[in-house]
Amino acid sequence: MHRFARVSFLLLFVATPVFLLAASRVECNRFHSRLLRRDVPYCVVLPSSYDTDKTRRYPVVYYLHGLGDNEQSLVNLGGWQIYDDLFRQKKIGEFLMIAPNGYSSFFINSRDGKFAYKDFFFKEFLPAMEKKYRVKAERSSRGIMGISMGGYGAMNYAFSHPQMFAAVSTHMAALRDGGPPDLDDTREGRILANVFGKPVDDAFYKKNSPFTLVRNLPVSTLRRMAIYFDCGTSDNYGFDQGARGMDKLLTERGVKHEFHLYPGRHDWQFVLDHFAASLEFQSKALHATP
Repeated sequence: MHRFARVSFLLLFVATPVFLLAASRVECNRFHSRLLRRDVPYCVVLPSSYDTDKTRRYPVVYYLHGLGDNEQSLVNLGGWQIYDDLFRQKKIGEFLMIAPNGYSSFFINSRDGKFAYKDFFFKEFLPAMEKKYRVKAERSSRGIMGISMGGYGAMNYAFSHPQMFAAVSTHMAALRDGGPPDLDDTREGRILANVFGKPVDDAFYKKNSPFTLVRNLPVSTLRRMAIYFDCGTSDNYGFDQGARGMDKLLTERGVKHEFHLYPGRHDWQFVLDHFAASLEFQSKALHATP
């Protein structure tokens, strides 16, 4: 939920919507959503062989950004560079990464129904991307990952649509078990109110909680999914407690998963320090052979 500071090597996205990287290529565009009644920007990381091997289809990972960021954060803040470095080191295979702008939606439908982002993602965006790009449009080759707000969204998507994703990985996900947080008259409080209602609709909040979704899923379904998450021990928003709670819940249900608490705060540096582990986890789960 922290607005990550932009670093000095921004790639001038406005002037150059398509640009080359050391090994991969990034393409940014807009998709018109009938449900959201707007053009939604997105960026795609295309593997180095995508333009030369015209018959090959690739695994795909959907990347959900944090609050205060947008679809460009995957590219502008260093995620693309880590992807390329790992590929050059033969630690990951080739797969697409698709990052839509999630605005401040927490990647779910708002309580008042005015901004149905989750419906947009599953009914419009994902089908359109998998028609436009050469990906393996099947569960075994599809992953979801997210940062902070996007981590909440990634777990919500994975556990509400387990038939769609083989793997989920998150960094400092906005996890909170139990009831909703108190909303104050701050920018973040107003954002939460726009999503969950003001006063917060407790039933709506709990219905969308990754904890509720995990509790309601059969263990056999959970065990079919590869699950990775981490968080900083000094997380500014206390999401380390939520991460511990999710680890405890999955452990109690006998679900294999990978969980780490590392020294760090709720900031982009924490993500950069551990992003490689998430990419390697996705690559292995989706059988993207180095």
